[in-house]
Amino acid sequence: MRRHDGGMLNLSPPRAITFLVSLVLIGLAVASLYLRIPTIGATVVKFRTWFFVGAYVVLVLGVVSRSL
Repeated sequence: MRRHDGGMLNLSPPRAITFLVSLVLIGLAVASLYLRIPTIGATVVKFRTWFFVGAYVVLVLGVVSRSL
């Protein structure tokens, strides 16, 4: 991918906390497909797609940004 100034986009591995947040979000979304999750389960089921999207966005931001 090229930036508008002609340089290459610098990618870096995400920090551990960013990866773990993404993992928790995707884990909740997948678990809600098969299990009944107490307390927050209704919210996860209602917004399952956004949990999937959010997990991916958090991971992408962690790869693109050095501070995350």
